[in-house]
Amino acid sequence: MSSDPLAQILEMDGEGRYDYFLNEVLEEREVWILVNADNRFLKIVSEEDGVAYLPVWPSEAFAAGYAKGSDDLSPKSISMPDFFRKWVPGLTRDGLEVGVFPGVDDTLWITGAEELKRDLQDDMSSF
Repeated sequence: MSSDPLAQILEMDGEGRYDYFLNEVLEEREVWILVNADNRFLKIVSEEDGVAYLPVWPSEAFAAGYAKGSDDLSPKSISMPDFFRKWVPGLTRDGLEVGVFPGVDDTLWITGAEELKRDLQDDMSSF
């Protein structure tokens, strides 16, 4: 384990990072994505199974860390109300999954946008 707290979180398994993501998003009330210079969001298609997903992070620092080395990508925040109202229906309509918090080992928790919304709402009610 690293002494850097961000690196320690990134070294968690996909499920651990998912739980961390839920807690942070509920506290900060925002989700982070990466966009290019044209303000188009990063979409990744898994080579393994062809699943297309929007990668999301719990903070600007993690999104920026993922984009390190790319001149074209920068972090952008989406408020939780906007994510629920605009992004979830749009992702669902477009058939895009959500890749929650990619880690250093390239593992991540892939879920449907509606499922992520439900998990956030469930955790919100017990907050």
